[in-house]
Amino acid sequence: MMPGPQLSALDVAFLCMESETTPMHMGAVVTFRPHGQVHARKLTALLAERAALLPKLRQRPRTALFPPGAAIWAEDPDFVASEHISHHHLSSLYEPDPLSAYASRWMGRPLDTGKPLWDLHLVTGLPDGEFALLLKLHHALTDGAGAYAVAVGLLDGLPRATKRSHSGAEPPAPRSPVDAVKDALGATLAQAGETAGIASSVVRATRSPLSPISAPPSTERRLGFVRLDTGEIRRIRRSHGGTANDVVLAILSGALREWMINRGQRADDRTLRALIPVSVRGRSAEQLGGNKLSGYLCELPVGLDDPVDRLLAVQREMSRNKAAGPGRGAGAFPLLADRMPPMLHRLGSKAAGLAAPLLFDLVVTTVPVPPNRLSLDGTKIEGVYPFVPLAPRQAVGIAVATYRDSVHIGLQANGAAVSDVGSLRDGVLKSAARLLDTA
Repeated sequence: MMPGPQLSALDVAFLCMESETTPMHMGAVVTFRPHGQVHARKLTALLAERAALLPKLRQRPRTALFPPGAAIWAEDPDFVASEHISHHHLSSLYEPDPLSAYASRWMGRPLDTGKPLWDLHLVTGLPDGEFALLLKLHHALTDGAGAYAVAVGLLDGLPRATKRSHSGAEPPAPRSPVDAVKDALGATLAQAGETAGIASSVVRATRSPLSPISAPPSTERRLGFVRLDTGEIRRIRRSHGGTANDVVLAILSGALREWMINRGQRADDRTLRALIPVSVRGRSAEQLGGNKLSGYLCELPVGLDDPVDRLLAVQREMSRNKAAGPGRGAGAFPLLADRMPPMLHRLGSKAAGLAAPLLFDLVVTTVPVPPNRLSLDGTKIEGVYPFVPLAPRQAVGIAVATYRDSVHIGLQANGAAVSDVGSLRDGVLKSAARLLDTA
């Protein structure tokens, strides 16, 4: 087994938070509309061939000897790409939305952390002759930006490796434990002030864990797909200012307000606190590397009934966050986690995960998808719906991807708390329509 790079402390934390009711994988449902017959055997063989050329997909996490609690990526000697790829043909006769129903069951199943941390399903038999790819990647493997790099490596028209081995460059000389400790100590001292500031902000930001959208532990998941038109988002921006992300957050705030009211919960004079992950991945960072994350905490104004008031409130919140920067404030707690010793995550990550409601009510993340026209075996992508893991005791998580002329929103809900995600999906469309009417 060829040893690979060490997992960061944050990567280790995501591994340690894994449980049957809190699977820590990201997901994506990518839809295609072919012009002719779908040849499933040919597609799965092509996907297996391409997956075998992506080094990160051949590796699994293994415990390291030093520092205590650390882990490294190691080549899986028994790796066979096709064993991670399945084909399923569905019938649309018994489900109003067969893809959502199937993807919900698929999303709820944890990955085997003793194997390479990914899973890919080709789903055929969808209405109108469509097919879909369902990709699952553990959060320890990468963040959203790195997940995109993995996904495009499976698609057409991109340069690919010609060998399974790593680069022919000479590997760096092994470092002694003493040198490692010196380097770690130096980095810790250099970051001490910033780390203390983040920790202090986190403590000040904690509040009652009784979230209005809390949920009991559950292995069940419900997925929903929503598509918005980017032209309509631009119209709203021209009328009211802000960024496209501000507009989407305001739309989601309106949808969450209606969803809460439909559940018999009070929404007026309330906010829901969203964790907005922010990538701090540098331009030179390895594309498929682990997590390079910070975050903002944004109070979503679900208590406001007027859609323009909601948008202006979101603009103020996000302007405040951006002025402080991604390296400061309570939302930067992923940076704090990345500076903790791995052993501390081994001992306390599950407890820390259960404390998530003290800081935020849900995650709303944006996954970068460049506008290039992407395809698989010549069939162009129709839609890209990302999904973010659910934190413990949280009812819903939302992920957003803009591709071509559409904003694709993936809704993931805790099945024990949300029997039907359709109400939230419809709320997004209604909220968008109300805001568009003001433009």
